[in-house]
Amino acid sequence: MDLNISDGIQVDVDTLYVESESDPDNNRFVFAYTITIRNIGEIPAKLMTRHWVIRDANGKVQEVQGDGVVGEQPHLKPGEGFQYTSGTMLETSMGTMGGSYCLVTDTGEEFKAPIADFLLSAPRTLH
Repeated sequence: MDLNISDGIQVDVDTLYVESESDPDNNRFVFAYTITIRNIGEIPAKLMTRHWVIRDANGKVQEVQGDGVVGEQPHLKPGEGFQYTSGTMLETSMGTMGGSYCLVTDTGEEFKAPIADFLLSAPRTLH
């Protein structure tokens, strides 16, 4: 049986434009994102690192890499989930963000769980 371990990790994203922190006149657009990571597979795994690629509408690319998420490295048993909220700032009212998490199973296998690009958009940006 050829099992793709990353298929066992589900990542859902909700985004929010943070108007109170943003300053459009000075090209400051702040977004919050809430990530829910679920282990829908059969193998326990620990989230070790994150890698984000953030693009604004001008084509500026920021890469963010680091240990864990919000200071934690959650261990997810089958059926368990972990949710956190973080944020990013763009110089344009619209952009995208995506990347991957690197996880390690309890048996020592390392794998990446992809995070599909998602849209960051201030209200009234898309018509």
